[in-house]
Amino acid sequence: MDLPVINHEDYFAKIGDDHKFPINKFSELAKYLIDQKIVKEFHKPYPCSDETLKRAHSEKYIKDIKNKTLDKNGVKKIGFPLVDSVVQRSLVATGGTVLASKLAINYGLACNTAGGSHHANFEGGAGYCVFNDVAVAAYYLLDRGLAGRILIVDLDVHQGNGNSDIFKDNTNVFTFSMHSKSNYPAKKSISDLDVELEDNLEDKQYLKTLKFYLNELNEENFDYVFYIAGVDIHHNDRLGKLKISDEGIKERDELVTENFFSKGIPLCGVLGGGYNKNFDKLVELHSFLHQSCAKLL
Repeated sequence: MDLPVINHEDYFAKIGDDHKFPINKFSELAKYLIDQKIVKEFHKPYPCSDETLKRAHSEKYIKDIKNKTLDKNGVKKIGFPLVDSVVQRSLVATGGTVLASKLAINYGLACNTAGGSHHANFEGGAGYCVFNDVAVAAYYLLDRGLAGRILIVDLDVHQGNGNSDIFKDNTNVFTFSMHSKSNYPAKKSISDLDVELEDNLEDKQYLKTLKFYLNELNEENFDYVFYIAGVDIHHNDRLGKLKISDEGIKERDELVTENFFSKGIPLCGVLGGGYNKNFDKLVELHSFLHQSCAKLL
């Protein structure tokens, strides 16, 4: 069985060539997955509807993004210029995670080639995140009775503060974030389970810690998992503060995907952050998520 992977050419947005965010990683990852024969073809998403978005975001904020009327401060917090291609990319990438979340139910696993915008909360975006795609998709599944108890496994180097804010009073969604203690955001929110890692942590300790908490999580009865597979934990990342190797990231992705797949729990994988100093390496690291899922199927 082929792994369902979601991609859209609109995942690329015009944010300026000198922007810190490596926006062309999305199109290059898609190319890499095809070239390496990890994927034969992609499923194409539709832009996410207002109806679906407004479960995780205020109607005012959605309107301000779509009409490009968000105030200066709000735009600055996001870190992207509010132009048509950024609006389109945010809607399509969110639609991509919603589509992947549905396909994971049929296939056991599905991945987006974008997503993991975990700093966006109900009132607004932040940290290169416009809409919180995982939160939107989680509500989508819950509202339709497609999932009953959802786990968000967030292994990006930064805390998934948007998810913990959005779901703080929701007992049907459990937020788990294992992140760098000293990294962005400066003021952390409270997830259901936060694991704060010290600077310069290496593979052995990282994987040991992850295994321990996966075993803890296995005691709960979740029937759906979102996995935010940020690769900014890599030792050569511009924004990370950990020292994880290529092999460490590969092993991490295999550990997480295998853990839930072996229990028959559907898993939707999304990209998360990655700002490697070496662009080709960044694309390769992001592909580990898709490779580990494809291998299982």
